[in-house]
Amino acid sequence: MLPLTFIVIVAAAVVGYASEEADISRGRVSGHSSFGKSGEAGQDPQDQDPAATAPADDGSAYTPRRTEQNARVGAVFEKDDSGDHFCTASVVQSPGRNMLITAAHCAFDADAGATVDDLVFAPDYRDGDEPTGLWKVKKVIVDDRWAKSQDEDLDVAFLVLDKKKGKQIQDVLGGNTLGIDRGFDNEVKITGYPTSRDTPISCQNRTTKYSDTQLRIQCTDFEGGTSGSPWLADYDPRSHTGTVIGVLGGHEGGGDEDDVSYAAYFDDDIAKLYRRAQDED
Repeated sequence: MLPLTFIVIVAAAVVGYASEEADISRGRVSGHSSFGKSGEAGQDPQDQDPAATAPADDGSAYTPRRTEQNARVGAVFEKDDSGDHFCTASVVQSPGRNMLITAAHCAFDADAGATVDDLVFAPDYRDGDEPTGLWKVKKVIVDDRWAKSQDEDLDVAFLVLDKKKGKQIQDVLGGNTLGIDRGFDNEVKITGYPTSRDTPISCQNRTTKYSDTQLRIQCTDFEGGTSGSPWLADYDPRSHTGTVIGVLGGHEGGGDEDDVSYAAYFDDDIAKLYRRAQDED
């Protein structure tokens, strides 16, 4: 008779192999390769109680209400909305009134060495409902150093959108400003779209310094799909404007834990990229 400990070890190995095989199978389902907290298909949506619309304790995710502020944040798809949304983006102000900000790893295919050319944006997306429809991305701007080496300190992209029904997206939804060199201690609200859900989540907490070039925050449940989520500070209800001081990404593509996230610090490099995006518009 085999020793009991041997039987337990073998059984555990079989279970572990089956789990690993299932993870590999799920990875093959997705048409979009995941990196960091960009999304991956294979999970059923599991929304929170729709009544949970009031902000929770600092660091705890909640289902946000539909507001003018939240409407500027949306889900990112490839080609159309028939597949899974895999990243998050938001509207930022620009002279062309047609610009989004997200993480570079959401919009650049490192394997192909090229930007992703078939992205679409669904602002305020909830359970298949798209109040202003899908907006097509016509140009992706990333730092050339990100394109060459995926430098985590440059994990930021600006997306230029086509018009829709003769209007630019900022004409319809307004836009937030971009905050440069805002320091490492900021009270922010983060809103993003986990791939496992068809509604957004939000969280409010203070940022901390992870390194000289990276911000860190504790917010629960920011899993795959939340890459690119804006870190919004100083929202003014009178002007209906906030300041984006970071986007979820950077270190480890935004982090390898659902409850801890990162963002590249917005310094002169990001300011130059923002100006370049405006020039190329």
